[in-house]
Amino acid sequence: MLKIDALPAFTDNYIWLLQDPQRRLCAAVDPGEASPVQQWLDARPGWQLTDILITHHHHDHVGGVEQLKAQYGATVYGPANENIPARDDALVDGQRIRILGQELEVFEVPGHTSGHIAYFHDDAQAPWLLSGDTLFAAGCGRLFEGTATQMFTSLQRLAALPAATKIYCTHEYTLSNLRFAQAVEPENLDIAERLEQVVRLREAKRITLPSDLGTEQTTNPFLRCREPGVVAAASRHADRPLETAEAVFAVLRGWKDSF
Repeated sequence: MLKIDALPAFTDNYIWLLQDPQRRLCAAVDPGEASPVQQWLDARPGWQLTDILITHHHHDHVGGVEQLKAQYGATVYGPANENIPARDDALVDGQRIRILGQELEVFEVPGHTSGHIAYFHDDAQAPWLLSGDTLFAAGCGRLFEGTATQMFTSLQRLAALPAATKIYCTHEYTLSNLRFAQAVEPENLDIAERLEQVVRLREAKRITLPSDLGTEQTTNPFLRCREPGVVAAASRHADRPLETAEAVFAVLRGWKDSF
């Protein structure tokens, strides 16, 4: 049974560590720095880092790749359309790879960056998604290279996954994202309840991840661009009627940028 733990990095990043305890093998996801992974391995003699999965090229996701590959000989996977240091396997949409005995499907999800990818494990009982900086808990990534249209399309694709899908994103942004979500939908009781839970978790210095897609569908404004209350709030913010869900998304993303 695969185990997934979060290794904190920088101020609010998480490096997800996929583990096969029986074989003492592990894989690191988006190691922006090498030391959290090295310290984890140093504390567990006999474990081996076999793979490194990268979602996009930003330094806080790739900064530790070369050092980890040099030290442990791990195979580096990353998007074909971005410059990923020490990459061994350039991945494209629809490609399937096998990591620690688990099959992962590659989704190209541009928006945050032009070549961003996500990794999806399709399991009938317990599906999960490594979403990088595309889909966050109660939010989504900023548009650094891609367009609002690209990000909206990428999020719609992820939103179509099973509701039980666990969402492993790479930043602890949940609290600030929920505060924005509540500004968009102040009458949404699901958001209010989730915000209370997350405030308690953060006060106790506990992680708020992973999320799950069912929770995101009820509390993440960027997945709710067709809901009447979200449309009305975005239209008020834009001071004009918004006719499409994509237009609502573009206004929400700009609103969040300055929230």
